[in-house]
Formats: sequence, C-alpha cells, structure tokens
Amino acid sequence: MELSDAYINSFVQPRSALLQEMEQYAEANHVPIMQLAAIDALNQLLRIQKPARILEIGTAIGYSAIRMAEALPTVEIVTIERDAPRIEAAKAFLARSEVGNRITLIEGDALEVDVPQASYDAIFIDAAKGQYQRFFEKYEALVPSGGVLYIDNMYMHGLSDLALKDVPRRKRTMIRNLKNFTDWITAHPDYTSAFLPVGDGLLLCLKR
Repeated sequence: MELSDAYINSFVQPRSALLQEMEQYAEANHVPIMQLAAIDALNQLLRIQKPARILEIGTAIGYSAIRMAEALPTVEIVTIERDAPRIEAAKAFLARSEVGNRITLIEGDALEVDVPQASYDAIFIDAAKGQYQRFFEKYEALVPSGGVLYIDNMYMHGLSDLALKDVPRRKRTMIRNLKNFTDWITAHPDYTSAFLPVGDGLLLCLKR
C-alpha cells in the first residue's frame, strides 16, 4: 500500500519565514528545489552521519544548502552553481540567512571549477541529471572511507520507469545517462548503494 501524500507531509518540519519565501520564489520562478519530505529525510540522515564538511553540486537558489546548515550547527558547506540568475538569488538569500557564513558559493560549471581540496564527509548532488556519473567520478576521490554521496532526483518524476521510446525526445539522453549511472554505481566495488523512495528519489552511496 502506498503512503498518501497527506500522511507523508504530516511529518514535514516547520520552516522559517525566509525558507517559506524561498519556496514561493522557487515555485514562481520554476526553480527546482528539493521536496519538503525529501529534504527532511536527507537532514535526518545527515544528523546521524554528522559530517563536518559537505560539498553540494547544484546550489540553485541556496535552499538545500541553508536547510543542511540549519540542521547541522557546525557544518561547513561548499556549493557550486553555474546559472547566473540563480547565483544572484542564492547570494541574496544566503546574505539574509543566519547560516550563510558557513556556506561558500563557487560560481561555475561543476565539471570545470576547482574546489578547496579538502576532505568532504558528504557530497550532495542535485544538478544536471544527465551528468551524474561525471560529477561522481570527478568528486568522489574527495570523500574518505565511510563518507556518503547523496544523489537527488533519481526517479525523475516517474520518467525513469518508462521505456525510452515513451520518454519525451528532449529528455531521452538524460534518462539514458541516468539509467547507465544507476547500473554503474550499483555494480561499483567501492560503494554500497541504496535507493530511498522519498521525494523524487534519493540515492545513498556509502564509500567502503
């Protein structure tokens, strides 16, 4: 039996006025941000893991970075975004947030920019879905044994379940890449991976 949306949403945690404003901004400007139940689940996993540093691929307007920083009072977050309007919105929201001083925004393509070569206990990937494997391959070396890579939007609003011929043509390459990535990471000898069916699908990859 599937859980109803109403039941799932009954567990959603209260948010500040700033976060609610960001949610409204995202909806009005068609900016994808993590679903409420999914970000709550992610934050609970992070509270259990207790990472000191997180690398986020895909800042958007800074919503998930702020949510993670609020959940973990001492965490330091480096986040990467390439879209100029979203960067400006993120800067404005981060400046108004009480946790913005622990979030470093890097501007540019995550496949091209350099990040501080520190060790990151967790990496959160929520960017171009067709590039997930390339993001993973570029940054996973920064994660030590016992670290976790969290990857959002693995379900792609149900498109991942469709035969490729039934997927809109403009999205076929992305879905093909996402399916290939799923097969690749599932068989990866250095990771134990599990799919969490919350929000639009959250993949957890624990480094051995």
